[in-house]
Amino acid sequence: MKSFYVPLPIVAAALKPFYRVALNAKLSFRTQRLILEAGAPLQTLPHGTVAQKLTLAGRRVERITVGATERDTAILYLHGGAYTIGSINTHRSLAAHLARESASAVYVLDYRLAPENPYPAALDDAVAAFRELVRLHGFTPDRIAIAGDSAGGGLTVATARRLVDDGTSPAALGLISPWVDPGARDAAKDRDLVVNTGWSYSSADAYLGAGDPLDQGFAPLLGNLDGLPPIVMHVGTDEVLYAQITAFADKLRLSGVELEHVEYKKLWHVAHLQASILREAAQAVHHMGSYLGRKVRTTRTDATSEVVLTEPATGDLA
Repeated sequence: MKSFYVPLPIVAAALKPFYRVALNAKLSFRTQRLILEAGAPLQTLPHGTVAQKLTLAGRRVERITVGATERDTAILYLHGGAYTIGSINTHRSLAAHLARESASAVYVLDYRLAPENPYPAALDDAVAAFRELVRLHGFTPDRIAIAGDSAGGGLTVATARRLVDDGTSPAALGLISPWVDPGARDAAKDRDLVVNTGWSYSSADAYLGAGDPLDQGFAPLLGNLDGLPPIVMHVGTDEVLYAQITAFADKLRLSGVELEHVEYKKLWHVAHLQASILREAAQAVHHMGSYLGRKVRTTRTDATSEVVLTEPATGDLA
């Protein structure tokens, strides 16, 4: 059965007021969370999705598969939300589409949020979850990718950095508009369709707490990128974070990290969340899932750097 997709301009027009209301620094983080949770059911799941509630290192997680439930490859998914909002519920649909496209089990982690639990709580949770996937769930590190969007993308890089430094490397990283320097205050504009700097700066301060804004666990853009696993990274050219992510891509290349970098002219910040209703978003998830699926099933070779400057061609999506 074919999915029913809504034209991109209609989806964009509907989302703009929603994000203007939800991502408002004048609202409490609790209220922001409630608004996002209320909108989550609009993002539906692919046919054949199975979501199993588990724990990893003491944190709630959902193991999501589409089709076959027995999988020998995994993706640890770290949701976005500026480290202060977002949840398994808000990202279940995206994770399920990624599970389908990668033919892997996707584990969506309920890591601790700020301001109740500032840095490095989220990073500690993500690292511990990855290690438990290896220790108790039968996956070898080269069969696990880590992926995330926005703050979850930055957290993905920070998690990989700590794991690599400790002698363990994931198979690959999937980054959707990663927020790799939350402490930066040099954005070229103050708003895109989704993000506004008043909200993101407030959230960044809540996440940092009493920490050091130059700590590479908080701002991986400022740290050492050598030795990171292969990366696929998506960004929209109209995003507030575009310049930051472009600088991150340049630094990855200089560090010799294998990189497939895709820029989207029409898609907004983490449009992948709308994969169930927007064809262009579904195609973006297809590209990322296919990349990660290949990486968790192949032995890593010498790193190369590849830049994809146009939106990748894809086949028809069901």
